[in-house]
Amino acid sequence: MWRVDLNCDLGEGAGHDAELMPLITSANIACGAHAGDEATMRATVALAQKHGVAVGAHPGFIDRANFGRRELALGPDEVHELVLDQIRKLQALAPVRHVKPHGALYNMAARDPGLARALVDAVYEADPRLILFGLAGSHVIAAAAACGLPVASEVFADRTYQRDGSLTPRKQAHALITDAPTAVAQVLRMVRENTVRAIDGTDVLIRADTVCLHGDGAQPVVFARRLRRELTAAGVEIKACGT
Repeated sequence: MWRVDLNCDLGEGAGHDAELMPLITSANIACGAHAGDEATMRATVALAQKHGVAVGAHPGFIDRANFGRRELALGPDEVHELVLDQIRKLQALAPVRHVKPHGALYNMAARDPGLARALVDAVYEADPRLILFGLAGSHVIAAAAACGLPVASEVFADRTYQRDGSLTPRKQAHALITDAPTAVAQVLRMVRENTVRAIDGTDVLIRADTVCLHGDGAQPVVFARRLRRELTAAGVEIKACGT
């Protein structure tokens, strides 16, 4: 049987947390940098615990004006400190199972070996048992494997892919998948066949341990319900990573 985790970025003020939480298995909770504060962190943790959802830290750049999606010129030491500080803020409130970087930090670490190692080292220092979510096939996955940190290869339901397995940058045309049937079909293929169709028509091998659902997307609750229903109907077990 196939198995996959469904994760979602929450505690970011999108307004759908209570409806999305019962539909996912891992919650990535904003830790006060790109979004959130102690109050939202506490509330989101409580909601996750109520529904038996794995609690994860979602560290990002301190850049609320751009929602953490603008690339910043930070070096490895600065990234290490930034990530470690945010993980520890969430650890002070609840047991944490995983870490998923946010936005520009996620993308920069995926393609930069030095930043990937800084990210991995910060997570390892916080707790070597934490599972790091990273873009499938990226430098983050390789760096985590090299130091023995548990890792989950992440894929995206609503994003298109390049032939090298990277995500199409948001600023480019056709970066987002807005058609629900197309997004569901992409996820099913990634989970069951370990393959994704790139925008140039190339079939790319990909590992899918966890699927990202964006809580700030169009009709995120409707889509989450549909994806969960169709995964289950296709014989896919939906379960948090590490359980």
